[in-house]
Order: sequence, then structure tokens, then C-alpha cells
Amino acid sequence: MSVDNRRTRPSSPPARARGREDDSAGGAADARKSEENATARTVRRRPKNRRAQIAAAAASAFGSLGYHGVSMEDIAGGLGISSAALYRHYPSKYALFQEESLRVGQAMAESVRLPDEAAGLPPQQRLQHVLEALSTVTVANRASVALVRWEGRYLEPADQEIRAEQQTVVLDALEDQLAAYIPELSNSDRKVLSISLLSVITSIADHHAALPTKALVALLVSTCIALAGTPLPAPADIEPTPPVEIPESFKHELLLRKGVELFHARGYPNVSVEDIATAAGLSAASAVYRFYRGKSDLLTAAFRRAAERVSSAIGPAVAAAHSPREALDSLVEQYVAGSFAERALTFVYYTEFQHVPAEERAALRNVQRLSVDEWARLVRQVRPELSGPQARFLVHAAFALVVDLGRSFGTVPMASQERVTLLMQTVLYGRPTDN
Repeated sequence: MSVDNRRTRPSSPPARARGREDDSAGGAADARKSEENATARTVRRRPKNRRAQIAAAAASAFGSLGYHGVSMEDIAGGLGISSAALYRHYPSKYALFQEESLRVGQAMAESVRLPDEAAGLPPQQRLQHVLEALSTVTVANRASVALVRWEGRYLEPADQEIRAEQQTVVLDALEDQLAAYIPELSNSDRKVLSISLLSVITSIADHHAALPTKALVALLVSTCIALAGTPLPAPADIEPTPPVEIPESFKHELLLRKGVELFHARGYPNVSVEDIATAAGLSAASAVYRFYRGKSDLLTAAFRRAAERVSSAIGPAVAAAHSPREALDSLVEQYVAGSFAERALTFVYYTEFQHVPAEERAALRNVQRLSVDEWARLVRQVRPELSGPQARFLVHAAFALVVDLGRSFGTVPMASQERVTLLMQTVLYGRPTDN
């Protein structure tokens, strides 16, 4: 109550007006004070799991936009906190990135350690146990697995060593279980198959298709068991086909190839227009702008080429085939051949999408989604027991397997086109193919 309201004498109109103003001002002040107190109380009641919330938000952001595409302000804004509050928990963006990358890598490494009670199980059951444990951890950390798959090259050298050791633990465990399950496998075949199994499981980080956890784990495990039983043909000792030489006069094409090679080797953020110009034999960076508007325009052109390579093959393959299986076989062979011919482009397509200009991403996503849907439709015609989401997961897993074997073995014969084709078919068909 204001002082004016306690007077015994009636106040003049101006005084009453002032009284109302004082009441209003006092009410507003009280309201502000109440809000400030509420805010103070909210701050004091900071969630006990704030650090875990920050790590989860950072993992999601890094997984979607890459390490270089995210700032501390982005992460703080997504959580509705200030940057200062974020820095109280983590001193830098790298600290966040490093902790989450190594945490997930360690969780995966721990998951493949067979418990004592499982040691006496038959070999197939032990393999299945390890695959289920690894798949369960991977699904639970799906947002962060992209850091393990694609962003590890941005870890500092000491952290890269730790991450490599974690991956070695996983692959060694898979090789050990494969050796017990199929004793006649050679060392090289175990290596190929162990990388294939890990690729299928971690491929869930490459897309946003959805399945309930239990159904997804079951699908991943059954696919891996089929891969484990794939009889690989003897590796053919074939000389790798050298890349087609581009005439110096075809600067547009030469710049595209050199740009992709540099993006593959260093990562898009670490490549400049000057670097691309030098690699293409141009005297100055300004010469690049006669062909591309900038580095991002060149990256977009590369992505269009990769997307069109997959999408443009579908119609002719379906039209020429007598069955869905025949159409799929043709598409698989073309996909593997194209990936082998342009290994760097295949890798860049998976690692640098976040750097494509935003206005181009939607169109590229649509092309990719339509291509995956067409592949999935053919898979369901071959395997009608699958749901649409299950078929899409398998298509993504088959694509991932090709790029993962390529980056692990390069042109080594143990991952030849014939072998990769067979493994890709097994992922899609759920069993070793009958050739």
C-alpha cells in the first residue's frame, strides 16, 4: 500500500494520480524483484547432471555439423545457458570433443570384453553375445558415434593414439570370436570381416532412420552373423586401375579432382583456395574463381556428382532387370565400381556434408533419400519380411561397408571389388549370396 492511501484527508486528483503511479511503479518493482529472485533460485538449482547434459548436446551438435561446424555458443544456446556457464564445466570446445569421443570409444571397447560366465558358451553364441553388447552400446550412443567414425582426425596426436587403441581392442575382440566361430578363416579374412562387422554396427551414425532399440539391435546382430558366415573368394592379385588422366586444358574437372583429394587428405576446413589452385597447377588462387565461385561451390559440385552417380543408375538398372534381385545386383556392382574409381570422393561424401552451403543441403538430402528409398524398395521385394525402416538401415549399412573397407585397405587385394561386392550383397540379402 502506498503512503497516499494511508492519508485521512481526501487527496486532490493530481495526488491520487501520483498514488496510482506509485502503486504501479511499486508493483512493477515488486514483480521485477520476484522475477530476479526466481531467476536466482533457478540458477542455484542448477541440474546435478548439467555436465552430462552438456556432453550429450555437444555430441549431437558435433555429430550433425562436425567438429569445425560447432561453436561453444551454439552448444550453450541449445541448452539455454550462457557461454560462461558452459566454460565452468569445459575449458574449450576441444575439451568437450575429446572427452565425448574417447568416452564413446572406451564404452565400445569395454562392451566387447566377454564376461566370465559367457566364456563356456559355444563359439556362435559367444560371437552373438559380443555383437549384441557392441550393438547395444552403439545404439545407446548413436549421436556420439559419428565422432568416432568421422571426426577422429581432428583429435590431437596423443588422443588419436588413445582412440586407435580403443578401436584395436574392438577389432581384436571381433577377430578372436570369428577365429573361434570359423577356425579355417585366414588372418586377412578375419581382418576384412571384423571391419565389416564394425562398419555395419556403426553405420547407424550416418543417417536418421528410426527403429525401436530392441529391433535395431536384433537387425544389426543378424546382419553381422550373416556377414561372418560369408565365404570370401581368394583375393585376386590385380593391379589397381590408375585414375584417368585429366588434360591440363580441362581446368574445371582438374580443380574438382584436386579439391576432393585435398578435402580427403586434410579435411575441408584445413584446405584453402590457394591450396587447390596450387595442386591444379594454377599460378594464382584468383584463377579458381573463373570456374567456381569458391571452395564451398567446388564441394557442392563434388557432392552433386556423388549423389547423381547413385541416383542416375537406378532407373536403367531396374528397366534392364528381370527381377528385383537382378536389379539390386546390378546396382551393387555399379556402386562398388564407382566407389573404387573415386575413393576420395566417396570418403568426402560421408565426412564433409556439413560444409555444403545450407541452401544446397536440402536438395542433396532429397536426392539421397530418394535413392535410399528406391534401393530399400528393391530390398523389400527380395526380402518381404522386412519393414521399410529395416530395409533402409540395411541400405545405409551396405553403403557404409564399402567406404569403410576402402579406407581401411585402399587398393590391397584382400578388399577387392569382388569381395566387397559379395559382402555388400550379404548385408542386403541377409545371407551369403548364391553365386
